[in-house]
Amino acid sequence: MSPDLPPAFVDRMQDRFPAGESTDFFQSLNGIAPVSVQLHPKKGEGLGANFPNVPWYSRGRYLAKRPIFTLDPLFQSGAYYVQEASSMFVAWLVQQLQPQNQPLRALDLCAAPGGKSCLLASNLPEGSLLIANEVIRSRAGILRYNLAKWGLDNCWTTSLDPEAFAPLGPFFDLILVDAPCSGEGLFRKDPAARDEWSTELVRQCAARQARILRAAVPLLRPGGILIYSTCTYNAAENLQQIALLEEEFGLPQVQPIPPTEWGIETSQGGYQFYPH
Repeated sequence: MSPDLPPAFVDRMQDRFPAGESTDFFQSLNGIAPVSVQLHPKKGEGLGANFPNVPWYSRGRYLAKRPIFTLDPLFQSGAYYVQEASSMFVAWLVQQLQPQNQPLRALDLCAAPGGKSCLLASNLPEGSLLIANEVIRSRAGILRYNLAKWGLDNCWTTSLDPEAFAPLGPFFDLILVDAPCSGEGLFRKDPAARDEWSTELVRQCAARQARILRAAVPLLRPGGILIYSTCTYNAAENLQQIALLEEEFGLPQVQPIPPTEWGIETSQGGYQFYPH
């Protein structure tokens, strides 16, 4: 394993896996991260025919290597969006959980830089409305830019604290909370994430996630769907937040089971994507 991984993180993940599997996990963090893109439903049509599909998303592709995207006119025109394959699983969930194909009111509450908003905008039924929100003003600009480049007319951007939506009441059929987190899932592709991580950061992120979820739940209509996601591995930011939704709000878990060959770990109340 790499010596620059935080020791507390290493200890936790060694406890998480059997010995042989923990070795595979740590080796994967020091390998080259795969590159994947989601194709625009119209502008990206016909692209990526020679590249492997992301199993859970028909418009997701794995690339053989990472090109210089900023030099590609197709990227600049919004024909595709560079995105982790695991993030595209949100589209599969929406298709499984909202199959009736009726227009939806959707809220992406922590939306910047916009990859999952583009994904939702591309996969919501016709006539749906998507509000893409980002509370941090410096990040809201890139969200607006990416959605404008994507170019679909069913989404609007806002820059509000989650609690500012309270006057709407139970307005939304679908809420995505892709919460700010400690970023353990970024260790493979962003060495700075390793330096910024600490057990105190995990604690702070878990408290912030709970506040966001407490603001989000009252916005959900009866029978609506809330999807919660992070790019981290620890229980405090994942399973404990699911427990909060159950215990504090009585939200039942709805968990479609993906095919086993996809290699996704189905855990208590959620799904975990490990790099190995």
